[in-house]
Parts: sequence; C-alpha cells; structure tokens
Amino acid sequence: MNIQLFGVISITLFLLLLRSFHHNTLHFPSLNHQEIEFAMAANSSSNGNGEQAPSKQPPLPSPLRFSKFFQSNMRILVTGGAGFIGSHLVDRLMENEKNEVIVADNFFTGSKDNLKKWIGHPRFELIRHDVTEPLLIEVDQIYHLACPASPIFYKYNPVKTIKTNVIGTLNMLGLAKRVGARILLTSTSEVYGDPLVHPQPESYWGNVNPIGVRSCYDEGKRVAETLMFDYHRQHGLEIRIARIFNTYGPRMNIDDGRVVSNFIAQALRGESLTVQSPGTQTRSFCYVSDLVDGLIRLMGGSDTGPINLGNPGEFTMLELAETVKELINPNVEIKIVENTPDDPRQRKPDISKAKALLDWEPQVKLRDGLPLMEEDFRLRLGVGKNI
Repeated sequence: MNIQLFGVISITLFLLLLRSFHHNTLHFPSLNHQEIEFAMAANSSSNGNGEQAPSKQPPLPSPLRFSKFFQSNMRILVTGGAGFIGSHLVDRLMENEKNEVIVADNFFTGSKDNLKKWIGHPRFELIRHDVTEPLLIEVDQIYHLACPASPIFYKYNPVKTIKTNVIGTLNMLGLAKRVGARILLTSTSEVYGDPLVHPQPESYWGNVNPIGVRSCYDEGKRVAETLMFDYHRQHGLEIRIARIFNTYGPRMNIDDGRVVSNFIAQALRGESLTVQSPGTQTRSFCYVSDLVDGLIRLMGGSDTGPINLGNPGEFTMLELAETVKELINPNVEIKIVENTPDDPRQRKPDISKAKALLDWEPQVKLRDGLPLMEEDFRLRLGVGKNI
C-alpha cells in the first residue's frame, strides 16, 4: 500500500513539474532584446521571393565578433579558391587587411599557380581538401565555389560532380551551422536549362533535362540551392545564392571546353575556331572582375538571393568567333562542328534584381575583356605577339 501511495505521489509531482515547465516555456522572460527583435522581424519579413524568413534565430558567430576590446580579423573560407573565379575572389578579399582567407581546394581543376602571390602570406592559408569530406575549422564567412564548372571536367566523373554539389554543400552548410557563419553558394545559369523564357529572371523555374549528360551539374546545383534554403528555413542560417552566367578572364583553364577559352586558344595556335552548330545559339559573357564585385556585394548585402550575376550583352557563337578572329588572329578560319547534347539555345540574364538590391551591373565590355584574357593565354602558351 505504501509503495502504491508513493507511486501515486511521485507521478502527481512529475505531472505538476511538467505543467510548470510547459507554462514557463510559453513566456519569454529569458529572451534578450535582440532575440525579441529577430522573432518579430521573422514574422513580418521575406527574402524577396515570397518565402517567409526563418522562424528560428541564426546560429551565433564566434564570441570574438562581440568583443569590446579586441577586433579580430574576418576569417573567410573560399572552397574552390584555387580555381578560375575563386582565385580572383581571393585576390579581392586579400586586399582588405582585416580579412584572413582560407582556401580549401582538391586541385582537380584548380591550380596553386593561381594563388602563388599569396602563399606564405600571414593572412592566407591553403588547404588541400575535398569538400565531400567534412572540414572542421573556425570561420566567419564561407564562399562555396567548389565544383568543376566546365562540361569537359564535370562530365568526366558525373557521379563525383553530383557528390560535390550535394554532399559538399551539405558539409559546408553543416560547418556554417556549427560556427554561425554566413554562407554564399555560387550556383549557375545552368539551373534554367534550355530556357523557354528570355531573358531569364530569378523567378523562372527552368527547363532542365533531369537525365541528360549535363544533369550532374544542372541538377546538382538545383539540389544545392534547395539545401541552402532548407537550412535557412529550418536552422536560420544566413545564406546567399548567386546564379552565375558565362564568365571569362585570365586564369581560365586552356582547352577546358568553354567557348571563350577554346576560341582564344585556337586563335593563338592558328587553328580553326570550332563553332558548334548551328552557331546561332547565344550566350552572355561577364568579365571576371565584374563577377567578383557582384559576389562580394551579395555576401555583404541583406538579400538571400538567388540573384543573377552576368552580363546582359548577348552574342551568338558566330558573333563571338568573328570578334575573337578580328581581335586576335584574322587569318584563322571558322569551322562549324557537331553540337553536344542538351546545349541551351539561348542564355541571357535578367539582372534587374542585382541592379536594385546590390547596385551592381557589369562594367567591362567584351571587346575590352578579350584582349586581357589573350595576354594571359599568350604568356601561358608561350606564344608571342606579331608586331
């Protein structure tokens, strides 16, 4: 009898405590002023795409960010930082003496040569690392660029490309969640596929072949964007998404299958410029310095994106070939060759959102940027200029 009575009393006390706990959690005496402001803002704000802001508070960054007596440097991770765009981004970030830059790259398409000016610098660190494996470091911002972007490279190992986009992005989001870092994903205009809307605004959902030879990249980036927004909504992460259109400039891989680098390398070697049929398909070409400026503005801004970053100047492939021929080698011929599967017929960004939210638009015209790329290619190919 005593045991039964003791049991009843114990259960009664437990239920009273549970009720008391439940009652307390419905009030907010422990929330500070900033937390209450965040909760109020979350109920009334959106990211500009009709998506409600996350209801959960973002993870707090390092306590060093709140120090009253010591201002530490901003620690910035750039995945894929030894690549074409990544290395130019590193150059810009390193210009700020308050930045410490960490590059993680597996050197599948990237090169240490792109970063040689910074190796040994006290504010720079280079790590050979594949983002499909977890990375445990302390950072304040993450620029997630890691992924082969050229068809030759991403189709070489399509399963690895998918893993880089999905598992790599998951690992970087996990890192951002743990350390409270803001993370920027460089997505791509390939998420629009072969577009039925022209030019392409961010609100367009795309026309993508989910089982084509390019799908490892196209769909991989679409999944990466999904993961970014799911972490944003579920865990309150501060995210930024850039949809990058065709970009060109120094340090592009020679013969990487992308049209600008192909044409310039062929012109310098005196080879025919190979234009994939029919030659009327269009692309828009943004010089790399303009793109990097857009990425930095997006990271520093308040909009999650996605935001198109590209040059709205549109050229057919035949027009591009004629321009390269005129500027670099008037003696080469233009040759039409068979096209590759799932090649988009047209591509042009609507950059209204970038203009309005980032005060950004490209400054370098194609005819001004091509000679700068030509100079870099001549140096690497050992081809002198005829006077």
